[in-house]
Amino acid sequence: MTDILIIDGHPDPDPARLGHALADAYEEAARGAGHSVDRIDLAGLDFPLLRSRHEWAEEPPVPAIAAAQQAITKAQHLAIFYPLWLGEMPALLKGFFEQVARPNFAIGEGKMPVPLLKGRSARVVITMGMPAAFYRFFYRAHSLRSLERNILKFSGIKPVRSTLIGMVEGAAPKQAEQWLEQMGELGRGAR
Repeated sequence: MTDILIIDGHPDPDPARLGHALADAYEEAARGAGHSVDRIDLAGLDFPLLRSRHEWAEEPPVPAIAAAQQAITKAQHLAIFYPLWLGEMPALLKGFFEQVARPNFAIGEGKMPVPLLKGRSARVVITMGMPAAFYRFFYRAHSLRSLERNILKFSGIKPVRSTLIGMVEGAAPKQAEQWLEQMGELGRGAR
């Protein structure tokens, strides 16, 4: 049994969004396989954006972020879902990571940063309107690589695996079904 934290990074609370359905399928399958699952839905999370290094390093996190840090601490595996917006993760998700990845939580301070979240793995699922192969090979999956290298691995989370789902707008119901089944397989295996 694995302790899993799902981070649903879609800022739109509309339940019709594919990203929410993918996170739901992952969660349902993981629970069905006996894994312990917590979930953070960013669309309903209230927190301010950071505006200074002082806020990030010196001020305590707001209660919603402190609770998210506790959930991350408990988790052995993170499943992060988000849509590609303007080639990047949505600003709300970036703001969330800035809030939780504070000194002495994600990164220990010293001459060289010390990763404090070792022992956790992650799965990143990104939905997009363009073909996934085009994003991976032409754009070199730059937002995924940035999240993986500059946030997750920098804080000690590895391995990081990814699933890119392209051409989501106007996808046939059969295709959406296949994506949901894929998320179920990943959730059952906690990967």
